[in-house]
Amino acid sequence: MDRSIGQDIEARAWKSRRSDTIATPTHGGASSSSVSTCKDSVTLVESIVRRERRVLLAALVAVPLVCWAWIVPMARDMYGSMSGPSAWMMAAVWDARHTALLAAMWIVMMIGMMTPSAAPALLAYAGVMRRSPEGPRAALRVYPMAAGYLLVWTLFSVGAALLQRTLGAAVLSPMMTTVSPWVTAGLLVVAAVYQMTPAKSACLDSCRTPIGFITTHVRTGAAAAFRLGVDHGLHCVGCCWALMLLLFAGGVMNLWTIASLTVFVLLERLAPFGARTRHLSAAGLLAAAAWVVLR
Repeated sequence: MDRSIGQDIEARAWKSRRSDTIATPTHGGASSSSVSTCKDSVTLVESIVRRERRVLLAALVAVPLVCWAWIVPMARDMYGSMSGPSAWMMAAVWDARHTALLAAMWIVMMIGMMTPSAAPALLAYAGVMRRSPEGPRAALRVYPMAAGYLLVWTLFSVGAALLQRTLGAAVLSPMMTTVSPWVTAGLLVVAAVYQMTPAKSACLDSCRTPIGFITTHVRTGAAAAFRLGVDHGLHCVGCCWALMLLLFAGGVMNLWTIASLTVFVLLERLAPFGARTRHLSAAGLLAAAAWVVLR
């Protein structure tokens, strides 16, 4: 009996020591509270994964809206008193800060204009990844893809800003429009001719069939998703660069010009008749060039 009692006491003492060991922080400083925090973090991540489709849709709506919320007040002020968001454009001397602001303006404008047209490709990629063995977590690689796409348009925007600074007052007015009708007509003719080239046709076909492009180029991993975004962005720039130069003809900050180009690019990409718009738009651009010169 005494032996039985002793064994019972020894068993209880061992359980007590084991409980103390579990509750005692480890050498890394982990404690029950940190374990709880870790569990909360995992729960948050899993919650995002479960809602990744809604998060992506919200981002595709929010990003252009934020960009337009910055561009619209600046454009309205530019064609108004120029004492508000666009006042920096009236600087007598342009230094590195003003050039950086000009580049930022182009970047925001391009992201606001081109994100809607990239939405089908991003949604298609997320859908393909969602059906992979990794499930919804793999769909989060759509964000590296979007980053690669936006990087290409960011570099294009920086180039456009530098081109604008290079042209300067010799070609552009303070309202960021061409000062000569011949320059305007020249831009329209360049855009019209490019609309009819095989390069435009190939890039447009790639942009109009995102599923085919993705299934052909898709690879595993976030880095591969980023490269896929860069490839898609290059095709997109190849499709639209000449059209974007028309911002100089109609006014870089003219809301009608910006909105018209945005809608036209969307029609080219998404409308059933979009592939045929190349010929119609080329004819329209040539007619506009003739009108500018002869008026």
